[in-house]
Amino acid sequence: MGTVVLRFLCCIFLLVPLIGKSASILIPMDARQKNHLKAYGIAYLSLQNEIPIDWLLNYRGGSFLFPYDPLVENECSIRGVSFDVISDGETALLMKEIESPRVNMNSVKMEKEPRIAVYSPKNDMVEDNTDAVITALDYAEIPYTLIYDTEVLSDSLVHFDWLHLHHEDFTGQFGRHLRRQSSQIEAKIQEATAASFGYSKVSDMKLAVAKKIQGFTLTGGYLFAMCSGAETFDIALAAEGVDIVESMYDGDGMDPQAQQKLDFSKTFAFTDFILDPPNSRRFSNINTSEGRRYYYDESSGYFSLFDFSAKWDIVPSLLTQNHTAVVKSFFGQTTAFAAPTVKSDVLILGENADDGEVRYIYGEMGYGHWTFYSGHDPERSPGGWREQTNLDLYPNSPGYRLILNNVLFPSAQKKKQKT
Repeated sequence: MGTVVLRFLCCIFLLVPLIGKSASILIPMDARQKNHLKAYGIAYLSLQNEIPIDWLLNYRGGSFLFPYDPLVENECSIRGVSFDVISDGETALLMKEIESPRVNMNSVKMEKEPRIAVYSPKNDMVEDNTDAVITALDYAEIPYTLIYDTEVLSDSLVHFDWLHLHHEDFTGQFGRHLRRQSSQIEAKIQEATAASFGYSKVSDMKLAVAKKIQGFTLTGGYLFAMCSGAETFDIALAAEGVDIVESMYDGDGMDPQAQQKLDFSKTFAFTDFILDPPNSRRFSNINTSEGRRYYYDESSGYFSLFDFSAKWDIVPSLLTQNHTAVVKSFFGQTTAFAAPTVKSDVLILGENADDGEVRYIYGEMGYGHWTFYSGHDPERSPGGWREQTNLDLYPNSPGYRLILNNVLFPSAQKKKQKT
């Protein structure tokens, strides 16, 4: 009996190192992954709990590698995220493959969760209050703080690392749809806020907000804007000191020389654009869409993501991680950016070159970074612009993955891109 016990104990001692070899958790992000979007939430939760992550660029769709932790394993199981527990030896071989100069892959360390703010109205009066970023954050279970004009003007941006701009109108024209009762109510709320800060016009207040956001980016913040939030942000900056708002919105007429007075040196992304007349649904020719297509049509087109060097162009590689290089197009009030209006020093991440449409762009501003993404909702159904998308139906959405790449972007240790 003593010999049997001794052999048993020896086996246990031999197994202990083998158990310790199961030292990593790999969340693959290729086509095998059951829920790409919730995988980002696992990554964020890990960072909250000081569990470091290696973001494996171009390895199986941009996979995540964690040191083994029961929290990560349990949450993957609970949230329906595919994962593998791998040994130290398997991890070493994986990292050796990624580090090889013969492959377009890289490993980027992430150690701290970003503090996230979403610039959006905090009331139920906004009829078009569905927002793809809020939808993505809620689905991935990533925490965020809603802020709006009052918080921005009160310098609350210093408490955040990452800021998303809701589908906002920074020109002070209330999205150009004051015919709706809800928009009229929202206009009254904005007018009251402007007056409380000493501004006689909403357009003046919105410019001040845009300047605060510009300062946030210049000093190291990460700005992500979609749809009209991106377009009108740049229009407002270019129109500083110029009245581009007609009397139906602010009670007096616009400057007849407004177009000639625009200063494109003040913008982040766009140049030489032409303002649309005030009765148009568009704000400018930055936007490729026309008429009421925003509301009712279903896109049948696609745009392509560029392939960057993961070892040299780390930033664009981070932002374009996906399990496919082709993404379904989608509409919005600003559906896509017209290629001739995009500044030459802006990095294009995704485009439909055949139609002259730029969909996804990136740039640096001072010590900070910004990304503009056109369109309203990557999985919006025709006519469903007022309804929040149910991401349980689209857990592997490539378009939504681009949003969540940006959410984790501030956590990654980056080098300035070579491109």
